[in-house]
Amino acid sequence: MSEKVTMRVKPNGSIRVTGTVEFVDGDGNVIETKTDFSLCRCGHSKEKPMCDGSHREAGFQAE
Repeated sequence: MSEKVTMRVKPNGSIRVTGTVEFVDGDGNVIETKTDFSLCRCGHSKEKPMCDGSHREAGFQAE
């Protein structure tokens, strides 16, 4: 049975992903597997699609 993956949108911050996720390319190949990480939603991260905390310095405000 697969582990449940949850995504929590943090106020004025990242999207926190809890669980194990496979990143798949356009051809269906798994290129990376990650567990418990944050995704950028401000566009300022130098590690996109991962969050590096840049939203704090950028003063990101969710709409």
